Amino acid sequence: MGREKHGQFISLEHHFLIATPGLRDAAFADSVVYLCRHTLEGAMGLRVNHCLDVTLRELFLHLNLPSDGVDADRLLLAGGPVRGEWGFVLHQHAGHRWQSMLEVAEGVVLTASRDIIEAMATGAGAPERSLVALGYAGWGAGQLEAELADNTWLTAPATAELLFEAPIEDRARLAAARIGVDLSKLSTCAGRA
Repeated sequence: MGREKHGQFISLEHHFLIATPGLRDAAFADSVVYLCRHTLEGAMGLRVNHCLDVTLRELFLHLNLPSDGVDADRLLLAGGPVRGEWGFVLHQHAGHRWQSMLEVAEGVVLTASRDIIEAMATGAGAPERSLVALGYAGWGAGQLEAELADNTWLTAPATAELLFEAPIEDRARLAAARIGVDLSKLSTCAGRA
């Protein structure tokens, strides 16, 4: 699960956080969060298994962009409770440079600039595989580590296939299965040995 190992910080970037039944925060019940950044100063990620009732087409129209791009009828993800008006595109990197890019892992990039949305609206140069989210999940220094110590999250290494190809409704089950956990058999009570 790892946070510190013999006093050494271990980043969980490019990992999934999978909510356990004991998670008390209703905003994250049944959530899978993909961690984009994790440092000693805190963590940031996107919830990747909860959709909004808003399509890409509606976003394009709101931004006065063409609305006939690829996947225009795809639903946006509810990325998290922080800054719900901010948009993020998590995508596979295919060599194109966007104005605001953060490489999370090899081939997985987080972009938060209008130029990628414009490319998606027109279909010209848009990434082949992407997720678009409004809002994000954020933790201050030590906050995520405390939640991990309280057994509110399971952690599993992420894969691009699970991130971009797995059906949204199956992501929690598939992420947990990567570490040999059947979510239907977890108890709401946590213990410590």
